[in-house]
Amino acid sequence: QVQLVESGGGLVQAGASLTLSCAASGRTLSSYAMGWFRQAPGKEREFVAAISRSGGVTYYADSVKGRFTISRDNAKNTVYLQMNSLKPEDTAVYYCAATSRITTWDERPYDYWGQGTQVTVSS
Repeated sequence: QVQLVESGGGLVQAGASLTLSCAASGRTLSSYAMGWFRQAPGKEREFVAAISRSGGVTYYADSVKGRFTISRDNAKNTVYLQMNSLKPEDTAVYYCAATSRITTWDERPYDYWGQGTQVTVSS
């Protein structure tokens, strides 16, 4: 089992950058493919980005492609989400998640979830 804790959220203006971190404890992070998801008020949770165990494969939602970068440091048991050129529509609670199965945009295989970190982008 793995425990996930997100950090790095905050209130920023449109066009700014933020880096979210997801620190894992329990089992080693290299055992899991990782994903970032987000949920805006009144909306369903949606996929943002995913990364394979080694970091060699990444997937992005079309809405963030070219602006967000997912990465991982298995030695530090941490996954990152670098967010550039933030827009008001990026406002949401961001969650990291871990799966021992495939690297995927589909949230169903993800077994472990963090509590989330709030990102608010003002116009």
